Amino acid sequence: MNAVPSPALGRLSRRSLLVAALVAAPTALAAPAHASARPAPTATRPLLLGTYTSAEGGGTGIGTAAYDTATAAITPGPVITGVENPSYLALHPSGATVYAVAEQDAGAVTAVALAPDGTYEVLGTRPTGGSGPTHLSVHPSGRWLLSANYTSGSVAVHPVAQDGSLGERTDLVTHSSPPPGPGQNGPHAHQIVTAPDGGHVLAVDLGTDTVYTYRLDESAGTLTEVSRAALAPGSGPRHLTFHPGGRSAYLACELDNTTVLCAYDPDSGTLTPGAGQSTGSDTGYPAQLVVTGDGSYAYLANRGPNSLTRYAVEDGGAALRLLDTVPAGGDWPRQLALSPDSSLLFAANQRSSTVTAFRIGSDGSLAPAGDPLPAPVAVCVLPLP
Repeated sequence: MNAVPSPALGRLSRRSLLVAALVAAPTALAAPAHASARPAPTATRPLLLGTYTSAEGGGTGIGTAAYDTATAAITPGPVITGVENPSYLALHPSGATVYAVAEQDAGAVTAVALAPDGTYEVLGTRPTGGSGPTHLSVHPSGRWLLSANYTSGSVAVHPVAQDGSLGERTDLVTHSSPPPGPGQNGPHAHQIVTAPDGGHVLAVDLGTDTVYTYRLDESAGTLTEVSRAALAPGSGPRHLTFHPGGRSAYLACELDNTTVLCAYDPDSGTLTPGAGQSTGSDTGYPAQLVVTGDGSYAYLANRGPNSLTRYAVEDGGAALRLLDTVPAGGDWPRQLALSPDSSLLFAANQRSSTVTAFRIGSDGSLAPAGDPLPAPVAVCVLPLP
């Protein structure tokens, strides 16, 4: 992917073409055998791609692409420049702004406005108060941006203005206890996400083997801890995904190669982890789980064996049953994302610099679809509605 030319001085307020040009008018599938039927419509939808701009062979900003909803063929687009090390991306509920972490020593978060006419505007960058942010999410109210600083083991809150831009940080909480787990030199906050109840925010810390539950003061933008969930020492919890029902969650544990099913109480915000379950591979470094919109299937990206694990979700979300694993189609699948209708699964493969797509069958099976998209040091893929 080639960067879009930008005006002199490369100011953060510059505009450029984005991906709307790729979201073309719907095209048609081939006509069916019976002449009386009309061709079924199909369309292209946009993807945003995260990368490391400071890595060898990395990108030059937030990549854009478009995928065909019928064939899953992915077409590369221009690059949103002026954004450093955007290794994780999150969309505002309005769909008008995307946010990116700057995963580097001086951690930061950046807001980018996505205009209907296909232009973009980098609205500005704010420091997170920590180093190495790896994850961010937008509170469902759309008024607060939450970010997790991995290297310094802290979580931050920034206010979101009506135009999507970010204000100065309103809170920073460092995970000072419990002590680091085996082999860890300190806390490492890897994710922060709002529970489906909207009243609690959960932060996953790989370094302390703990998931912290906070209540967000939506007036002041501050976090108050309400509970902690302890994981097995040395398990290295990385990424938590909620079932749509809101009473179960699934945790990918990076260091002991397990998936942990957790019960969740929306009234108290208490997370109760169960025993670690198999990922379907004897070795590996689980990265992330995603759950289909109807809550029927869960998928895990497992680095090392470079596989995608399929689970059947049973008992209203309270049980996982391992079904199978399939090759990820790339090296080191760092992150997964579902299309808005859960018909396609995308994998960002960091070491092979590709994004692969899979069609999800009625039984939750995964079938490779289309050719891998070359994407420099692909570490995040974000399908847009």
